[in-house]
Amino acid sequence: MFTHLTSSRAVWAGLAVAGALVVSAQAALAGECPADKIKPNARQMVDYKPVGVTDVTLGSIDLAKQPANIRDRELRFRKLTIEPGGIVPWHSHDDRPALIFVQQGEIVEYASNCIDPIVHKAGDLRPEVYGTSHWWKNLGRETVILYVGDVRRDPHDHNM
Repeated sequence: MFTHLTSSRAVWAGLAVAGALVVSAQAALAGECPADKIKPNARQMVDYKPVGVTDVTLGSIDLAKQPANIRDRELRFRKLTIEPGGIVPWHSHDDRPALIFVQQGEIVEYASNCIDPIVHKAGDLRPEVYGTSHWWKNLGRETVILYVGDVRRDPHDHNM
């Protein structure tokens, strides 16, 4: 009986770990453009102004003063708050790689290389790299909170 109970617990523990890995894999893939929807120049630039967006720099580091010695680059960490109906205007990441973490809410990305809009939900992490140009809109009723880590060349550039 004890051996059966121990084996049963081991099986349930294994199933729990496998389930957690599946959920983690799904979360990692969430908020991506489906492979069959990727297309260069699928969406053209739009000239929307920022609406309902608060962008606060929480900290930054001059990378030229660090051992990596990356001249003319700043690593910065920001918090963006996007109210319902809010718009993060069109911008490019060709010269400013970033990681976006959706802390709260749900927001839609309109990317230049994806035919369909991409939905990002709380817990999603979105890499933004060379070839990424896009704009975002909060279509929901809840305020969206994003945390952004990016590397920019011009510390006086206040564009998104």
